[in-house]
Amino acid sequence: MHDISEEHHSVKPKRVLGIFVLATLNLAVITSLRNMPLVAQYGLSSISYYLLAALVFIFPTALVAAELATGWPKAGGVYIWVREAFGERWGFLAIWLQWVHNLPWYPAMLSFIGTLFAYGVRSQSLLSNRGYTLAVILIGFWAITFFNFYGVKTSGWFSSASVIIGAIVPGIFLIVLGLVWFATGKPINVVLEWKFIFPELSEFKNIGFLAGLFLAFGGLEVAAVHAKDVKEPRKNFPKAIFLAAIFSLVLFILGSLAIAFVIPKNDISLVAGIMEAFVAILQSFKLTGLIPVVAFLIAVGAIGELNAWILGVAKGLFITGRHGSLPPILQKVNKHNIPTNILIFQAIVVSLSSIVFLFMDSLSSAYWILIALSAQLYLGMYILMFMAGIRLRYTKPHVIRKYRISKGNTGMWIVAGTGIIAAVFAIIVGFIPPAQLDIKNIFAYEFFMIFGFVLLTIIPLIIYFFRKPQWLPKPHNDLLDGH
Repeated sequence: MHDISEEHHSVKPKRVLGIFVLATLNLAVITSLRNMPLVAQYGLSSISYYLLAALVFIFPTALVAAELATGWPKAGGVYIWVREAFGERWGFLAIWLQWVHNLPWYPAMLSFIGTLFAYGVRSQSLLSNRGYTLAVILIGFWAITFFNFYGVKTSGWFSSASVIIGAIVPGIFLIVLGLVWFATGKPINVVLEWKFIFPELSEFKNIGFLAGLFLAFGGLEVAAVHAKDVKEPRKNFPKAIFLAAIFSLVLFILGSLAIAFVIPKNDISLVAGIMEAFVAILQSFKLTGLIPVVAFLIAVGAIGELNAWILGVAKGLFITGRHGSLPPILQKVNKHNIPTNILIFQAIVVSLSSIVFLFMDSLSSAYWILIALSAQLYLGMYILMFMAGIRLRYTKPHVIRKYRISKGNTGMWIVAGTGIIAAVFAIIVGFIPPAQLDIKNIFAYEFFMIFGFVLLTIIPLIIYFFRKPQWLPKPHNDLLDGH
């Protein structure tokens, strides 16, 4: 098929995103306080889990994404990178996995936001009310979807402001409170001995949550879909990626320890754990009046994170439509150059997938199964991205990369190879539910996970097989994949 991505060289897109907004967009995608309870259950050994994730996944992702983003700084991100390495079919699969992994993740994220609103109005009954959770998911997602119709600049600034107000500020506040809790001699639920820094792996189920932990750090490559909107992309992408990776790692480690100090291991909720820690600390310090304020701020941060994902991955999928991989109905944009039909289709699918909250044994079980499936799909995309980084070193060696992994091709093999091994391992252990969850029907759990993973991976290959020549649009000036 004819590739229209190289046409209209004279069209110069307006660059509206600087280093600050780009860095905070990266932070909005990966910095979420909701992930802390997941690791806090492991107490002092959470430090080792985070550092392991950094070594085998976070930094390989940051390094490979930085090289690819500065070598191919076009809108489209991972789609462009994998397409350059392996062709259109696999590029489409990569961006599809990046997009579709969010469909089970969005309801999980909105259920977390629902618990924050419940804490904000101090209603314990709402915390376990499935009807309320479903209503928050449906109303919240459709509202954010329509908000993104107003364009990338408005959406980007909202996400940037939200992550500062609702993730960084509460995260630092939680860390400070945890330090004060410890310094004032209050009882802590962590044994502070060096031997407990190393995780207990004697029970294999203890590592089943690694897929979810990797998902917590996924997304460093997402901002690349905004390449045409970024000022000096070759210079600013690497800086933004590394700043976001390092800051989020420090915030996650210290925040998780603060939760582990305050709440007993067996009492940490995957959905509400972050607020349980704030409630316990603020009540102890007789600052209960701040509980609704903290809940509101964290909700703002979570909404900003959700907002950053909704448009970013939808734009990436849209660009494949401009190359003929999607039917015309999904290629339409509004006056702000936003792919509105993809956003609406996305909202419909999310609405249907949220029904899982009505049938799982508990909200924590429903939350985990959606997170685990989302992580496995996303890790499949990362495998393709790492493989693309290796292949492009051989097939496109002369393409200028502003940032380049050192030690030649051997360096790329080591970095990307580590990421591939880690991703494959996390996909496998993701089929094992964490020991902390009481899954009564393990057959239903495994069926949902396996069937969901296989189905959502095969669908893009079927779509690509049946695509038609008339899906390729006529060249026009509203392309999102400018140079």
